[in-house]
Amino acid sequence: MICFPNAKINLGLHITGKRSDGFHNIETIFYPVPLTDALEAVTANKKSFKQTGLKIHSTAKDNLVMKAYALISKKYNVPPLEIHLKKTIPSEAGLGGGSADAAFSLKLINNLCNLNIPDRELEKMAASIGADCPFFIRNTPVIAVGKGNIFKPADISLKNYLVYIVKPPVTVSTKEAYAMITPQKPAFSLDKLASLPVPEWKNVLVNDFEHHIFEKYPVIGKIKDKLYTIGAEYASMSGSGSAVFGLFKTTVSPNFPNCFIWKGELR
Repeated sequence: MICFPNAKINLGLHITGKRSDGFHNIETIFYPVPLTDALEAVTANKKSFKQTGLKIHSTAKDNLVMKAYALISKKYNVPPLEIHLKKTIPSEAGLGGGSADAAFSLKLINNLCNLNIPDRELEKMAASIGADCPFFIRNTPVIAVGKGNIFKPADISLKNYLVYIVKPPVTVSTKEAYAMITPQKPAFSLDKLASLPVPEWKNVLVNDFEHHIFEKYPVIGKIKDKLYTIGAEYASMSGSGSAVFGLFKTTVSPNFPNCFIWKGELR
């Protein structure tokens, strides 16, 4: 059985406070995009894992796919599986690729083994792997608060928009990004975003990480500027970076040397 874990982009990202558990409270909108990895699992005589495609900095034991496999196996009768993950979503890019792989692993094993686990239970398991993992269980636009793990539906549709994702050959760790941030009360409520045309988003919709990240990694900020120059209606860094996305109504031919570039139509 095969599935295709997809990436997400962040529409706005506010860091609103430091938590007693060491994490931060955030406000953001997660929006799914059809940039996907490929994940295959089949029953086998013994458990195995193979990863191909883009290189990632983790061992098989540390991979979130195998963490999901171990987690679901503790609670349910799961046979040995042979798992193959082909990476297409860049890592440390703010696109949620690892979280998507973990969440889709839970869903894939649930379906393959006929476990009949409801989505609510899958979300609880996913939350123990990563704060944004539960988003990928239902995989629909949400406003996320708390650590990024408390959701309510977002009345946002970008249907028929083209999204271009550009990632330069630099990575930004989540820990590094949060170390630069001073939490603050947001000036704009994400609940109001649906009432604004997309071209007006650039006037109100911000990613709090951008200022400091752009100072340290100017190439990321230059990508955002260039996306606007070639016609983006809205552009932003996704998550804590280093990928930047632009929303377009028409096809363009972007030139970003040495960068990962992907184009897709949003739903």
